[in-house]
Amino acid sequence: MGSLDGQVIVITGGGRGLGRAFALHLAGLGARMVVNNRNRVVDENGLGPADHVVREIRDAGGEAVAEHGDVADPATARHLVELALGTWGRLDACVTSAAVSGPAMFHKSSPEAFEAVIRTNVLGTAQVAAACSAVMRERRHGRIVLVASTAGLHGEPTVSAYAASKGAVIALGRTVAAEGAPRGVFTNVLLPYALTQMTESGMAAEHRHLMDAGAVAPVVAALCDPRGTLNGEVIVAAGGGLRSADSVEWGTVLTSETATETGTEEGGLSPARLAGLLDRSRKGPAHRYTNARDGFLDLAEEMNR
Repeated sequence: MGSLDGQVIVITGGGRGLGRAFALHLAGLGARMVVNNRNRVVDENGLGPADHVVREIRDAGGEAVAEHGDVADPATARHLVELALGTWGRLDACVTSAAVSGPAMFHKSSPEAFEAVIRTNVLGTAQVAAACSAVMRERRHGRIVLVASTAGLHGEPTVSAYAASKGAVIALGRTVAAEGAPRGVFTNVLLPYALTQMTESGMAAEHRHLMDAGAVAPVVAALCDPRGTLNGEVIVAAGGGLRSADSVEWGTVLTSETATETGTEEGGLSPARLAGLLDRSRKGPAHRYTNARDGFLDLAEEMNR
């Protein structure tokens, strides 16, 4: 028996790239899969990417059904949940892997193109996760894995919409994690490096061995495992390695302090003085919070001392 035997998992974007690797790995561990991928391209038999992944899973002795909706459509989220419950009577985990990129320099990106990326990557992720979360909260058990990107942490030239969307997914994941924990629904965010349709053209040959999508799949499986209790984690993963990532605020400095260390005038806040204060802050202790309110209260306490 696999570690996910009998678990029912919904995965979006499961027909290609990372999503396909995740779906096949999860099914290999015994999970029953609802594989979503919109049918932009079909073969001569009218079968799309999700259909082919489902066939692979079934040929290997697993259980899976295909779903072809666009995650940007709210009806897709409802249908995915209905399909899981109608087929197997339960829903245990959700992996949101569907995404688009839309490369363009920021100043050349049209509002329509920017919106299309946000609609798929942010709204599509949120709608599916919310629909699954509602069912999981009733059962007081569930695992949610939101797939984001290090572009959402650090930014990435020429893909401003994609970077903005993935930053939103990271913040969404941390928020959903805080809300879901009391109900036994744990949410984590995965930032994978892997060779996919979106990354293949810009990948140097010497790094390709680190970009196997299948090498990231075990992290997804561990996060979907009902025995796991990780929650609110942001995990960077590639080629059999991983890093924990976090949002950090450094040391607190007061803008009202004298500016002797920066060599600028006292009073006011010149650009040079601001740069000096930020440098001092970065030399202070790192602060990590599970929510914004705790961050504010800690800042207020330090400033009132």
